[in-house]
Amino acid sequence: MGRRVGTTVRGIRAPIIKEGDDLVNIVVDSILEAMESEIFHINDRDVIGITESLVARAQGNYATVKDIACDINQKFEGDVAVLFPILSRNRFSLILKGIAMSGRKIYLLLNYPSDEVGNHLIDVDVMDELGVNPYTDVLSEANYRELFGPQVIHPFTGIDYVNYYKQLASNNNIEVILANDPRVALKYSKEILVANIHERKRNKRILKEAGADIVYGLDDILNEPINGSGFNAEYGLLGSNKATEEKIKLFPRDSQDFVYKVQKAIKQRIGKRVEVMVYGDGAFKDPVGKIWELADPIVSPGYTDGLKGTPNEIKLKYIADNELGGLKGNERIEAMKKKIREKGANLIGKAETLGTTPRQLTDLLGSLCDLTSGSGDKGTPIIHIQGYFDSYAVE
Repeated sequence: MGRRVGTTVRGIRAPIIKEGDDLVNIVVDSILEAMESEIFHINDRDVIGITESLVARAQGNYATVKDIACDINQKFEGDVAVLFPILSRNRFSLILKGIAMSGRKIYLLLNYPSDEVGNHLIDVDVMDELGVNPYTDVLSEANYRELFGPQVIHPFTGIDYVNYYKQLASNNNIEVILANDPRVALKYSKEILVANIHERKRNKRILKEAGADIVYGLDDILNEPINGSGFNAEYGLLGSNKATEEKIKLFPRDSQDFVYKVQKAIKQRIGKRVEVMVYGDGAFKDPVGKIWELADPIVSPGYTDGLKGTPNEIKLKYIADNELGGLKGNERIEAMKKKIREKGANLIGKAETLGTTPRQLTDLLGSLCDLTSGSGDKGTPIIHIQGYFDSYAVE
C-alpha cells in the first residue's frame, strides 16, 4: 500500500518561559518529550516553528511606557502628529500612552473606514449613505460624532476606539482626526510619527517630499536601549504587545542566530536536519470580520536557509482536467506522479502552476503555525510540521 498521509502539523506543549531561560534546550527537550509521549518521529526537512513571544520573553525584551516617552522626547522637538496606527488595545494602547506621556500635544490621525489591517472604525454602508468621501474628506472628532453618533462600537471588541485612545492622554493632550491622505498630518505638525506597519516606508517618503521637518516611524522608536530597556534595532516598537499595564514586550532580537542554534541542537541530539523558523502573526484575512491578521511587521523574523523562496508546485486539478482526462485508475495516478517528478526547477509563469499560491514559504508556514498555536490558552507555542515539502509523487 502506498503512502496515505501528507502534511501533518502538531502543537507541542512547552513550559511557561521566563527571562533568562535556555530556550534552545527547552525547545529541543519539549519536542523530544512529545515524540516519546505521542510516538512519532522527526524526519529531515521537518519544520519546527517557535512563536516570537517565547524568544522575546526568554531574552527579556521588554520596555515601559516611560521608556517610550523618553525616546519620543529625544527624537521630537514640538507637537507630534501620529499617523495611521491600527486600532488595537494589545498592539497600540501602551505605545500611545507612552507617546502621550511625553507631554507633547498629540494629533492622532486615524484611517477610516478601517485601519490598515481591517479593523473598522465606522460602518461603510452608513458612510456611503451620509455621502462621506474617505479619499478627500477630513473629519474632526466633532464631525465624526455628529455624523456617526456619540458612541461607535467595534462589533467584535465592544470598544469605541476614539474614546479609548483619548482616555490614554496626559492632561488631555490627544486630538483625534480622521483622514486617509498622510499629507493631512502636516496641517497639524511638521513633526510626524508614522505609526502604521506595512505602508510605513511609503508614508515616510510622501511626508518628507511634502515638507515635513522630522519624520520617524514606530520602527525608529526603541530601536536602541533606553535606560537599559529592551529594544529592536530593525523594527523598534513594531511587533510589540502589551505585557502589563505599564510594560510592552518587543519583537525578538537575533532570531536568525536562534533558529540556527535550534537546528544545530536537534542535529546533535537525534541526527536530523530540520528547518527552523520563528513566527509571529499569520498572513491571512478573516472573511467575516474583514481583519487582516498580520499586525507584526513580518511573519517570520528568523528562519533557516531551507525556508527561503516560494513553492515550486504544479496544480493537480489543472493537470487532471487538462492532460489526464482520458486516463483511469492507477494509470491516471502514475501519470500524475510522473508529471510531478519531471516538473521543471522554475515553474514561474507556466500554465500548470495556475491556481497555486505565489507566497513566500515562511508566510505560508508561519500562517499554519499561527493557526495551530492560536493566540489563547492552547499552550503549544512550538509547532512541528512534517511532510510539507513532500509531493503526491513521494512514497
